[in-house]
Amino acid sequence: MNAPFPPEKTLTDSKPLRLLIAAPRGFCAGVDRAIEIVERALEIYGAPVYVRHEIVHNKFVVDNLKAKGAVFVERVDQVPDGVPVIFSAHGVPKSVPAEASARGLEWLDATCPLVSKVHRQAERQIADGRHILFIGHAGHPEVIGTFGQVPEGNMTLIETVEDVATIDVPADRELAYLSQTTLSVDDTHAIIAAIEARFPHVVAPKAEDICYATSNRQAAVKQIAPQCELVLVIGSPKSSNSLRLVEVAERSGSVGRMIQRAADIDPAWFDGIANVGLTAGASAPEELVNEVIARIAELRDVTAEQVVTAEETITFKLPRQLAR
Repeated sequence: MNAPFPPEKTLTDSKPLRLLIAAPRGFCAGVDRAIEIVERALEIYGAPVYVRHEIVHNKFVVDNLKAKGAVFVERVDQVPDGVPVIFSAHGVPKSVPAEASARGLEWLDATCPLVSKVHRQAERQIADGRHILFIGHAGHPEVIGTFGQVPEGNMTLIETVEDVATIDVPADRELAYLSQTTLSVDDTHAIIAAIEARFPHVVAPKAEDICYATSNRQAAVKQIAPQCELVLVIGSPKSSNSLRLVEVAERSGSVGRMIQRAADIDPAWFDGIANVGLTAGASAPEELVNEVIARIAELRDVTAEQVVTAEETITFKLPRQLAR
């Protein structure tokens, strides 16, 4: 994850700009695995390979896979007979693979293993007779997928601290809580504190559900944002973890701006600015980081430095159908 530092140059009409590049940033192990599943499936089965929902929330990645022969759909009934279908990294309800199997479709599960871990926890808590308080964002594919692991009515969605006060469950019902993996670390801790204050006997997960990549990227932004007037976050407006990085930057006293490509940059953003931070959500490839750095270097004389707050070495195995 070495930063591509721009070549030295002198612009007479611009003051030098200090660019702090966060690390870790960009692709996580779950995203790497999901993209490799699509690419390997195309090699093995040939095009087209169908993918239910965007494999990850990044237009650049999705467009590249489309060019290689991947077809993205929102429902299994949009997949023709006789072709494989891949489920996205966000996870799906149990009804989705059941529908694919009923049609005789070969399917591959690209669900991030850390999301799958939350799914298994949900099943165990329900099997033990507990009702689950699930911390997450309504409508997000990961939330939909997790709710779809257990019978309807066994989970309650909690989006804010205020929601905790409105929870209506029988007084004698045992409770557990789980969370979406891509949430704000600080917001989630505040919600958990409210849950535990109201329900002292609630059962916590054995380990925090927010994934290592989400936590690491937020920590990196917390490190650089107080030193910057502006922090650019490369990511998709659909990406929960990328949106959280913008929020973290703003809470740290900087201006946070989401961009998908270098073309989204407004040169006016840099007027009167001396320090800019740069990071990328977990679905954004390093290629886009390089592109953005190159664009900034066209606009200003740049001194770039990488700020490393953690090293990531996690990898995940591919599904057995694709193992070499």
